[in-house]
Amino acid sequence: MKLYFLGGENIIKRSCRNVNMRAFLDAGGAPSVLVLPWARASFDRSYRRRKQVLDYFRSLGASNVEFADYSATTEEISRKIGCSDLLYLTGGLTTALVKRLRNKGVAPMLRRYDRVVVGRSAGALALCKKCITTNRNRKATMVIDGLGLVDITLKVHYKPSKDTELKRLSEEDRIFALPSGSALVYDGGALSTMGDVYLFQDGEKVTAKFPIALVRKH
Repeated sequence: MKLYFLGGENIIKRSCRNVNMRAFLDAGGAPSVLVLPWARASFDRSYRRRKQVLDYFRSLGASNVEFADYSATTEEISRKIGCSDLLYLTGGLTTALVKRLRNKGVAPMLRRYDRVVVGRSAGALALCKKCITTNRNRKATMVIDGLGLVDITLKVHYKPSKDTELKRLSEEDRIFALPSGSALVYDGGALSTMGDVYLFQDGEKVTAKFPIALVRKH
């Protein structure tokens, strides 16, 4: 399995086109893509973002683009996953995405998947052991559990204004921080970056340099 964690992307501007292109090439160049848009409140056939994603992925060379709708059965989702070369998890509400993936029985399917997975924003967070999110109403920073496909703690849409809070949290755990437009790539236990990625550890912030061992601080 190869995982791409995107810190955030403007789909209209296609601001992570280079990252997605590399993921598509890793998946064979003309992959069959399955989109899991469950981090959003709605993603039905009339939803404009659905067409934007479809047009975008076709422009990248996708041979087929399918969507796993909320109403799909576990059996239908399993079949679609089995026929795909690349899974794509969209952005939105992380807690909703993680809950839906677990309730639908998709979490173990993801762990068994041996091809390419791309997670954008909430989709990236859901793949990690721990997720650092911000409550939009209270502006509070929270640490929640993800699915744990990779044993890291991740912050997406990173901005320097969050440094004080991230430094405090890093006293207990190492945190990777991804600005929008940047990506962290996991391949067979090794991590690499596309764009700027920051590492918070022991109350300090540095630019992430690789290789980095995937050993959590306890």
